[in-house]
Amino acid sequence: MSHDTTAPSALRGWLDALAVVLAGVASMVVVAALGLWLAGASQLPGSAFVPVVAATVVMAVGGRTELSGGAGFIASSDAGITLVPLSVSLAGALVTAAVFVRPLSFRAVTSGAELVGRFARTAVLWLIALVLITPAARHTFTISVGNSLLDQLGSLFGATPSVGFRATYPATIGFGLLWLLVVLALAVTVSRRAPLPTRLLHLEPSFRPAARVTVTVLLAYTAIGLIAAIVVAASGAGGADAGDVFAVVFLGLPNLAWLAFGLGLGATWDGSVKGGIGLPMPEALASVLRTTGKGDVPLNLSSLSQYDGRVWLLPLLAGVALLAAGLVKARRSPPGVGHLRNALHLALAMAVAMLAVGLLTSVHAHYGLSLFGIGDVSASGGLGGAVSLHCRLLTAVPIAAGWGAVAGFIGSVLASWTPKNR
Repeated sequence: MSHDTTAPSALRGWLDALAVVLAGVASMVVVAALGLWLAGASQLPGSAFVPVVAATVVMAVGGRTELSGGAGFIASSDAGITLVPLSVSLAGALVTAAVFVRPLSFRAVTSGAELVGRFARTAVLWLIALVLITPAARHTFTISVGNSLLDQLGSLFGATPSVGFRATYPATIGFGLLWLLVVLALAVTVSRRAPLPTRLLHLEPSFRPAARVTVTVLLAYTAIGLIAAIVVAASGAGGADAGDVFAVVFLGLPNLAWLAFGLGLGATWDGSVKGGIGLPMPEALASVLRTTGKGDVPLNLSSLSQYDGRVWLLPLLAGVALLAAGLVKARRSPPGVGHLRNALHLALAMAVAMLAVGLLTSVHAHYGLSLFGIGDVSASGGLGGAVSLHCRLLTAVPIAAGWGAVAGFIGSVLASWTPKNR
């Protein structure tokens, strides 16, 4: 009799896991395809659109793509890219989390064993999906060096430069699994509908409210970025093309929105743009990063203000957002959580958020070509290009923690003056 009840339950668990994986992958494929189509990737030669979409999905979950190329002994090419298309990643995370949490929302309690089982079944099917997607993320492009004589010589000697990319299994499987586990754990932690196992109930009054408001702040910044993008696309401000703007929305909106969040807190990134890299970015940002030297330049409020004085609104926006987060966090915390604990909880949450933002907004991309010794394969010459962006985490994380502590304390004090509504 127990077998009869256990079998349908196990089947239902696997069907729930399958729904999570299919919904998450489908959402990322759709968002990636729309963004790449708007960016003009559908015009790539050699039916490259599908492999590029697959590679974008791989990078969205933290996977890696290897780039290589060359043209025999008389030509060589070098390229590499490390970035996370956060619009694709965020879409997949939100859909995956929503579908995973939905069956749990109908329960008043859940056990640790059941939760682990749901994690495990979803992870198994997720790994299968990654194994199927990875080989699709592979293609080779033939590249023009931008000089008709060199192109003719390369064709004559059968040495036309090419660059290919392919997703790597170890990194894609490893980081892809880590991405899923973080998304599922965060979904259970921040969801107001999903019950926690008994052994984790101590997180309810402490870290759960802080995690919720922190995620809300990041999503709010993304929503503000979306509104700004719509306004820019509709008005054509700065000669912006609507297609390019929405390509950024579908591929890298959180990359820019969360960068603005970190800059508003006072964090600094180091980076540079050299040559011609087809990664769209705001004019002020490109102006700061574009340099003819070999070193990186600092990207912060001070350097950006030289090109756009409106960046000084970012600290004001950050202050309002964190103060609201501190107030909401305190109002949703149990009465026993005092001002100092509220400050500590939000400080820790903001430190983790800044660490994640700093890592996820890092960019490194370069390409270079050399034919008959002409050109620079290191991407510092006219036939190459490079863009890099890296956060100073050792200073950014403590700054974010400080902001969180102040906002948590003030928010707790303000909340004590008004009735709580949890």
